Amino acid sequence: MEHRKLAFIGAGNMSRSLISGLIQSGYPADAIMAVNPSRPKLDALAADFGIHTSQNNAEAANWAQALVLAVKPQMMATMLEALVRSTGGLDGKLLISIAAGISVTRLEQMAGQSRIVRTMPNTPSLLGLGMTGLYAREHVEQADRDYCEQMMQAVGKTLWVAQEDGINQVIAAAGSAPAYFFLFMEAMATEAVKQGFTEQEARLLVQQTALGAANMVAANPDTSLGDLRAQVTSKGGTTAEAIRSFQQQGLEQLVADAMAAAVARARELETQL
Repeated sequence: MEHRKLAFIGAGNMSRSLISGLIQSGYPADAIMAVNPSRPKLDALAADFGIHTSQNNAEAANWAQALVLAVKPQMMATMLEALVRSTGGLDGKLLISIAAGISVTRLEQMAGQSRIVRTMPNTPSLLGLGMTGLYAREHVEQADRDYCEQMMQAVGKTLWVAQEDGINQVIAAAGSAPAYFFLFMEAMATEAVKQGFTEQEARLLVQQTALGAANMVAANPDTSLGDLRAQVTSKGGTTAEAIRSFQQQGLEQLVADAMAAAVARARELETQL
């Protein structure tokens, strides 16, 4: 991977996970800087990874070749306006957004330039098991695309989308999706407690089963999800009865409606930020 000078504007959990993944993959610590208004997160990053830190966005922007825009979406416009003003412009910098709900068009307006890659990582990136969607306009050079892809692969898998609205579908299928699984697991654990298990026992049963199921999917990439389900669903057995109940109560439509709602909300946010 190319080792450009890389600055993270914002030192939250996602920045920390990306920095950790990059360092573990061999990215030199002296080529990374994190910026944050307060010191505690910066001090922890410096202690854990040996990177540069600063409380000055302009200092970081002037030093770096690539900037990860990792502030909260509602703070992006104010931050970029001040950054452009204090640096005289961001021409020549690659901008990588990890903020939800802000389109490339809007980012171009805020930053005054168009060398931008929009990404959407999800929270399992904190464990190196993330799924990140990426989008860039056609004029963004392949070297910049490759750099962003390799950076995100330091914390998981990546998928490019051809149209920007595909990022909203990534949000529905990956960005928001960990919470869907947590909700399902929560419901299972709650019912297991009602059936007599302790909370600790119920959690163990559910989390280990979820972990095993996910690993079975990953270990069998040529087997469809439907076939994997069928392999554990004996005709007339307990699993078949549970699946019949799910389908009878419209699980597939419920999931479809939920994902459509996530896409609709993502589109709505793009008109507000």
